Amino acid sequence: MSSSGGLSRRRVGGGASSSNADDDDAAQRPAVGNTTPPSANNHHAGSAFEGGSKIAFDPRDLQQDASEEARIRGKMPRLTIMEEVLLLGIKDKQGYLSFWNDNISYALRGCILIELALRRRIALVRDPNRRRIPVTERIVEVIDDRQTGETILDEALKMMKAQQEVEQMSINSWIDLLSGETWNVMKIGFQLKQVRERLAKGLVDKGVLRTEKRNFLLFDMATHPVADVRTKESIINRVVTLLTSTTTALPPAALDKEGVQCRVLRAVCLVCAAYTASVLDNAFGRLGYEEREAAFQRCDEILGEFVTWPYGTGGGLSSGGPMTPATAAGRRRQASRLASGGGLEISGREVVLGLVQEVRKEAVGGEEDVGFELIAGVLEVLSKLDSLL
Repeated sequence: MSSSGGLSRRRVGGGASSSNADDDDAAQRPAVGNTTPPSANNHHAGSAFEGGSKIAFDPRDLQQDASEEARIRGKMPRLTIMEEVLLLGIKDKQGYLSFWNDNISYALRGCILIELALRRRIALVRDPNRRRIPVTERIVEVIDDRQTGETILDEALKMMKAQQEVEQMSINSWIDLLSGETWNVMKIGFQLKQVRERLAKGLVDKGVLRTEKRNFLLFDMATHPVADVRTKESIINRVVTLLTSTTTALPPAALDKEGVQCRVLRAVCLVCAAYTASVLDNAFGRLGYEEREAAFQRCDEILGEFVTWPYGTGGGLSSGGPMTPATAAGRRRQASRLASGGGLEISGREVVLGLVQEVRKEAVGGEEDVGFELIAGVLEVLSKLDSLL
């Protein structure tokens, strides 16, 4: 007897609601090909609980995902570039970043623009006259305002779309606004707040980190130790493999899984962003002194080639390209190694140019890919981070 005010539940497949006539007909029909007792099939059809046989899904979601993958030419990785950079900086057991790291907050805002550009949500304005001005001062526009599924990316995309109707701004201006490094009081609202904490909570939801409360003498603070060590180890292995490779052919171990969208450029952006965020040291714990110095020099060379557009025209450390803080630091390390008797076993320029060739294959339209051009501008801003802060 069911109540009149509640929800009624209908049983199917062996329930007691069948009529007597149906039972009599079933008893007279011989059982063909089914010897399972009726009690074994007594479950709710379409239930997601134990014993159910179906889970409901919307086929339109699958079609949308397939069309998105076809448009951006690949699948989205499990972790964003911001999350991977943050994961490199977090101490495994303590669960917090170094208190002396001032660069990571600014670098994470730049990674937000990189991730949106990789997902083909933002790009530079296709103005033929834009090549007359520096890459960092070229105008950014929203080309697709659909949500990405990542809270921070969607919040930044919404703000950029709203501001675009009023005023179009450059790469440098957007990084300053999102990080709060602006003197304009009227634009304080553009600052993305608590980015590190929100990224850490996103990693908790993905099962990579866990949340604990630690006492720091005068106050308690939520920390996020590493729960999935294998995920962080895979990121470290990719970074180390990319920066210690001695061949012009890119090792598969330096890249994300097969089928991930723009996985070569993502690997480049990861090492460059980690370097400018001052968290790259954490990936070199198992390397010796000479190997660490060689890896830092390789990262300098990569950054020197990808802060210019088109990629590979920067000259790096081995020619007279534009001097940036990153290339200057690389030359000091190279001179230090030569003075200590450790020569260069292989031309890093050749290895980096092989990397540039692989990234060019991922571009859409070659030098007309305004999304990749935007990434070059962001990396140039991050390469000057030490002089900005």
